[in-house]
This record gives sequence, C-alpha cells and structure tokens, in this order.
Amino acid sequence: MGFFLETLTGGLMAGMLYSLVALGFVLIYKASGVFNFAQGAMVLFAALAMARFAEWLPGWTGIQNKVATDLMAFVIAGAIMFVVAWLVERLVLRHLVNQEGATLLMATLGIAYFLEGAGQGLFGNSIYKIDIGMPKDPIFVLENMFQGGILVNKEDLYAALIAAVLVALLSVFFQKTGTGRALRAVADDHQAAQSIGIPLARIWVIVWCVAGVVALVAGMIWGSKLGVQFSLATVALRALPVVILGGLTSVPGAIIGGLIIGVGEKLSEVYIGPLVGGGIEIWFAYVLALGFLLVRPQGLFGEKIIDRV
Repeated sequence: MGFFLETLTGGLMAGMLYSLVALGFVLIYKASGVFNFAQGAMVLFAALAMARFAEWLPGWTGIQNKVATDLMAFVIAGAIMFVVAWLVERLVLRHLVNQEGATLLMATLGIAYFLEGAGQGLFGNSIYKIDIGMPKDPIFVLENMFQGGILVNKEDLYAALIAAVLVALLSVFFQKTGTGRALRAVADDHQAAQSIGIPLARIWVIVWCVAGVVALVAGMIWGSKLGVQFSLATVALRALPVVILGGLTSVPGAIIGGLIIGVGEKLSEVYIGPLVGGGIEIWFAYVLALGFLLVRPQGLFGEKIIDRV
C-alpha cells in the first residue's frame, strides 16, 4: 500500500506540472479560439530570459544576494513576456481579426519559430540552469503509518504547490472577474463580443500576457528540474494529451486532465510496464488522448458544439 501511495503521489505532482503547461493552451484558445502552437516556444523564451538575467544581474548591479537577483530576474523576464504579448497583438493578431481558425493556427506556428530563434539569438543556445532554491533532497513522510514511509521528492512537492496556487488564481480570474467573462465572450464569437463593446485588442493583449506569465512559471519550474535548453520547447508536447483529455475550453479540465495523465503514466509504468517490456510512460498519455478523440472529442469538460444544418 505504501508503494502504491508513493507512486500515486509522484503522479499527482507530475500531473500538476502538466496542468501548468496545459493552462497556456487553454488561455489562448479561450480568447482566440485557436490552438497556440507557440506555447512551448514561450516556455523556452521565458526560461532563457530568467536564467540569463539571473547570471547577468550580479555583474551589472553589484548585488550578490541570490534571492534578490532571482526575484529581479523573474520580474524582468515577466516584463519581457508582457512586451512579447503586446508585440504579438500589435503585429500579428490585430491583422487577423475574424479570420479562419487555420489562419490563426499558422500564425502561432510562425510565432513559435520566431520566439525559438529570437530567444537563442538574444540569450544564447547553451544549457543554462535556473536555481530558485527549491530543495532537491527527498523526504520520507507517513513513517508511522507505513513501514519505511513514503518517499517524496521535495522539488516536485514545491513545484506542484506553486502550480496549484497559480491554477487556483487563474480559475478565480476566469470565473469571478469581468475580464474573465469578457475573455469567454471573445472566445465564443469575436464579432458579437465587439458589437457589445468588448475591446478585442485589449482582451488579446491581456490573455497573451497571462499566458506569458504562465509560460514563465512553467519555464522556471521545468528549467530548475531539467535545465534550460532547446529541448524545453518540446515540454508543451507533454501537455497536448492533457488539453485533449480535459477540453480546450476548460481551466478545471486542464487541472483534472493533468492529474489523470500524471497518475496514469506513473501507475501504468510501474504495474503494466513490466508486462509489456517497459517504456509505457512515454506513450500512455497519447494513446489515452487518442481514445478520447474517438469517443469524446471535446474532452471531459469541453463544450459540445452543435451545428444546425
């Protein structure tokens, strides 16, 4: 029982990180109705900015306090992501209002390639580290209940808590604020939203800014775990099954989908992997997502679309 709970806990914490990346997809889709293929590049760009400014600031400012420089690097990287969001709206989205979804999809692909190239051109293409002070040593919990206790990775625990707090804040933002309701209105119908006075340009800037902050937090956490390198852009691929499972229009769906994928990967690898030769953790999420596409394409919490003919 203790081993099962240990595996389950690891899956839940991994799932929260998947949910964090998936939120970026959901945010953009809710505002523009298009799948944002640039989310992975945004994670890479934000992580590169924070890692490099954390290196540069002590030499520029003379401040040797690591906490202060890390905080300054986070703020600067956040400001850069806000600028990126403004430029995306000003130079790209503003000219594509009311265009077909395929057009917007191709635009996000172009943004992705640009951000990947610009990020490595501005900040370098080596492997950098982000050390935000999260402890990496494992701990044993519930030793009184189970023999030997349950092994929990401190870094994963802190990362999951950060992701959970951000997810909760975004859920409140979408459900309880006027801006959040305006975002949902824009996602449903651009023209109708404009007709009742919702400023489409401002809404798109806001949602890209929020998605940029989400990408920064995701890049900070994944960069701390894996290092900041080009392959970090592919971390978004791990979130694709999450948004398919939870639904492209649902913030709670991103959370539940991430937890299901995280737990499913860990449990299947431990209990089914030995029967099929291992490696099931790599493809389990995609097979599950494929099954949902065949049975329920809108996901667990996605909205059903009924076209009248």
